[in-house]
Amino acid sequence: MPKLEVDGAVLVYDDEGPRDAGDVPLVFLHGWTADRHRWDHQFAHFAGGRRVIRLDLRGHGESTGAGARTIDELARDVVALLDHLEVERFVPVGHSMGGMIAQTLALAHPERVGRMVLVDSISRMTYSWARGLLLAVSTLLPFKLFVAINIQRAFAPGFPKERVRAYINASAATPREVVMTCYGAMRAFDVLDWVDEVPGPTLIVHGYHDIQLPLSQMLRMANAYRDAVVRIVDAGHEVPVEKPAQLTALIDDFVTTPA
Repeated sequence: MPKLEVDGAVLVYDDEGPRDAGDVPLVFLHGWTADRHRWDHQFAHFAGGRRVIRLDLRGHGESTGAGARTIDELARDVVALLDHLEVERFVPVGHSMGGMIAQTLALAHPERVGRMVLVDSISRMTYSWARGLLLAVSTLLPFKLFVAINIQRAFAPGFPKERVRAYINASAATPREVVMTCYGAMRAFDVLDWVDEVPGPTLIVHGYHDIQLPLSQMLRMANAYRDAVVRIVDAGHEVPVEKPAQLTALIDDFVTTPA
């Protein structure tokens, strides 16, 4: 299990697949309170034919380190890892907060990002007055209850309850400081006015039943991109684990279709 020390954190990562395939590596970026295993289905599929990289973001999963106060900080960790692995060009595949990191990378390093995949993510966190107040109040709840409420509502109705409980328990194992600082980083994230500068094609996959990051906000983002392909999936916010095979097929089709 390879590790890299970056700015006070130790990042655990996986780097698999052939180096001589000629394809640009895929870099999988997980979401808030999750870990690199959210991508198990996609990682296993693509590792057979191309280089694939995934990491536990700082403070998440098996990685250590304090929580990031901005999405930029998390993006810098990813750049440090890719520089260490001598990866110049790559395709970021980001879920939720990972999609925010992917967009940050594409805007900061357009010469390195040819195309991008965003799953259940947005470019600007927008709230009504009432929802903003509700979210602010929710941070005052006991920590485990705060996490449980947020993870529970991430899944579409009908997703197996025992699997939801397992994800809640895994998320609650993330240090409180990491959970809350990254939560603040997501709430402050806003690149909507700049995403039209992303030069390459972008695949946007979103769960129809996503109430964490609503479909309407995603469509507003998609409309701001120069070259976006949108696919709606019958799932909630956790498309990588709710509809893994469908997501893998969509990504496969996107990355193998000539630009």
